[in-house]
Amino acid sequence: MKKSRKLPHMALLLCMLHGSLLISSLSGICSKMAARQPAFSLPFFLWYGGTLAIMFVYALVWQQILKRMPLTVAYANRPVSLIWGMLWGSLIFQERITWNMILGAGVIFAGICLVVTADE
Repeated sequence: MKKSRKLPHMALLLCMLHGSLLISSLSGICSKMAARQPAFSLPFFLWYGGTLAIMFVYALVWQQILKRMPLTVAYANRPVSLIWGMLWGSLIFQERITWNMILGAGVIFAGICLVVTADE
């Protein structure tokens, strides 16, 4: 019975973790948009401010996740933000996703699965 109560709790924590990583990946969009603006212009400061605001929210959520989840599991999942970055690059900036990138993403997911399921 104890294990069945733990599973939904861990699933919720993993959803929170991946939601925070999604939020974190949005900072890359803002910073790339800031880099496209003239230095010290209003759009530059707005995009850069967006980056800082996103990272502030991410830091708060990350600290709450670390209080409730094993550190090894939380850190093993952080590379997922690289995959989000590939997706955003393709959808927003029309960057090309190569087979090497897909293979790398697969290796990342395999590593995450190994770490997360190691205790079972």
